[in-house]
Amino acid sequence: MNRKIGICLVVILAVGVLALPVYAQEEQTAGGQGVLQTHWLALAMAIAAAGCGYAQSKALTAGCEGVSRNPGSADTVRFFIILGLAFIEFLALLTFVVVLFLRPAA
Repeated sequence: MNRKIGICLVVILAVGVLALPVYAQEEQTAGGQGVLQTHWLALAMAIAAAGCGYAQSKALTAGCEGVSRNPGSADTVRFFIILGLAFIEFLALLTFVVVLFLRPAA
């Protein structure tokens, strides 16, 4: 156990020593980084929207198949479909919020 703690301390010390030059560097200007970052954020939002759309279509398909196989469970299936769609849509909204926070200042 003591050897593991010693190795962890050496690794933490090495990372700390190697990270010191980072704090000595001057801040760089944004230059052309804003346009590139905007494109990456737009791509992230597009992927999130496409993934959520696909997941919602698969969830609705599974729900419709479940109701058609057992019409008596329509109320339960409807509840879980709505709950699942809310969770899926939350992922897209969360991506949108992250994109809004990470976009470059105008």
